[in-house]
Amino acid sequence: MVWGAVFVCSWGGNQFSPLLLMYEERAHYSSLLVNAFLGVYVLGLAPALLVAGSLSDRHGRKPLMLVGIGAAVVGSGLLALGPLGPGFLAAGRLFSGVTVGIAMAVGNSWVKELSQGRYDPTADTGSGARRASLAFTLGSGIGALVAGGIAQWGPVPEVLPFLVHVCVAAPFALVVWRAPETAVHGGLAGPWWRQLAIPSAGHRRFTRVVLVAAPWIFGSAAIGYGYLPTRLAGATGPWGLVFATAATVVALGVSSAVQPFAKRVHSVSSARGLVTAVAVVTVGIGIVLLAIELQSVWVGLAANVVIGVGMGTALVSSLLEVQRIAGSRDLAGLTGAFYAVAYSGFLAPAVIAAVVGGAGVPVSVVLAVVVGLGVVSWVALLVSSKRYVPEA
Repeated sequence: MVWGAVFVCSWGGNQFSPLLLMYEERAHYSSLLVNAFLGVYVLGLAPALLVAGSLSDRHGRKPLMLVGIGAAVVGSGLLALGPLGPGFLAAGRLFSGVTVGIAMAVGNSWVKELSQGRYDPTADTGSGARRASLAFTLGSGIGALVAGGIAQWGPVPEVLPFLVHVCVAAPFALVVWRAPETAVHGGLAGPWWRQLAIPSAGHRRFTRVVLVAAPWIFGSAAIGYGYLPTRLAGATGPWGLVFATAATVVALGVSSAVQPFAKRVHSVSSARGLVTAVAVVTVGIGIVLLAIELQSVWVGLAANVVIGVGMGTALVSSLLEVQRIAGSRDLAGLTGAFYAVAYSGFLAPAVIAAVVGGAGVPVSVVLAVVVGLGVVSWVALLVSSKRYVPEA
């Protein structure tokens, strides 16, 4: 029940990604503006991640998740009004950020709690992390596939994809209402604002390992299936939306496929999983650069395969790290803090577009710098890989 709620919220967050090219070509918005649409939902997402998780530790998962479902319906409703002006698109993306933030912080913690104890005595210690990350990637992939398919071949492409999501998401209010509550300990004692504190966020394993890897998870994804299709518009021609959809589905599909095996890469004594993941996504961004230089659709798809492998591995390893680090009363809060940093990566296309368009720096130079930063992060992870490991 809760897995499905996370699925439909993730659907709402990523259905916009393959449509960037449509808004650039049909609505004649600038590259900077359409990439800003991709990133603006971080403004709704980050506060939701930081606040919703902590509040759900005190007030329960169910009330906050109901707010998330409501935000999903409102967000898609506003996006459906996009033909009336860019303000509706920006507002819709903001609400989409809120719903994904709640789903990641609250929904993922809820899935983890339902994957243990009396709820699921047969689950292993990694089941919660794998199920939560799979709900996100499959929901994101299906959302992109449906929206992109309708945009390419369906009627009223600026409206219909979002109305479909409204119809899918709204019934989950009843589903969530009937799901069993797991957060019954009341969170931290004292005034409500103390609940926003996340004691384990200062853990060195979190700050020097998890947060170093976090921005690369969705930063690489945003570059691979958000920014790349806009740079290959000349090569894809009338099939630009198909490529944008394919790139998104390939990255998220591969990410979903590798997640059941990602636990084998993860290690409880080192950051092997995250070290591997950051190396892989850095290579993936390098292949994105090659695809742009060659104007090759096939190289672009290959880049998203590589990025998908790294993203899936990083999601599972990160959540396993977070679950070990978190205290008994701040799991949702720490999960939210992790996702807030991870989702900052979705700002990457807007930053790249601003530097390329505003400062006139060649895109190859900008992406080469991004690859260099990936190498620096990989080295930093290697240095801290076996340090600050929490006790089992």
